Amino acid sequence: MPKDEKKSSRNWRKLFIVLAVINIAVISTFAILLFWPVKETPFPDGKQQVKGNSSEFVIRTTKKNLNDMVEAYLENVLKDNKYHYQVKLDDDVHLVGELPVFSSTVPLSVHLEPLVQDNGDVILKLKTISIGLLELPNKRIMEYMQDYLPMPEWVKVNPRAEEIYVALQDMDIKSNFKVEAAHVDLPANNIAFKISVPYDEIGLD
Repeated sequence: MPKDEKKSSRNWRKLFIVLAVINIAVISTFAILLFWPVKETPFPDGKQQVKGNSSEFVIRTTKKNLNDMVEAYLENVLKDNKYHYQVKLDDDVHLVGELPVFSSTVPLSVHLEPLVQDNGDVILKLKTISIGLLELPNKRIMEYMQDYLPMPEWVKVNPRAEEIYVALQDMDIKSNFKVEAAHVDLPANNIAFKISVPYDEIGLD
């Protein structure tokens, strides 16, 4: 066999081996993503809590007002973070962002349904979720959200239940007021919150 043909044959064998290794690595990575166990995280039980000396006021608002507030809040939460996302309230709650995959990022889109709990917290129940063109289980994508999307301490992603728990009563508000969801009907733009004002906050205790 001529020398050039031998060299060409060796090069083809090397390329074939490199491609085979890459294919095995990609397949192994996806297998790990699919079958790696989802982490367990404790979440509130959503039961009504006993209140102290305080008065409650019901505040009604709109999706526009909430969208403005959420946007301003997230700008502050995400200003020093690598991975950003947006949350918009329309007929449901729509979260849009990016997640890291290999050495790049892929677009994330999540639609959630808000469900008010007895204690005034809110569960955002998963409706649909996608991460670019990748086909991964919902729980796996939500675990990626849990790992890479920075969220306040009072917002917990629960991959196993395919939901996000929003513990409104655990919000750190400087005035020491407590906020609870009273009613959330996004299609009807009917949104109400309870604000509990402790008596000692206004000098009555």
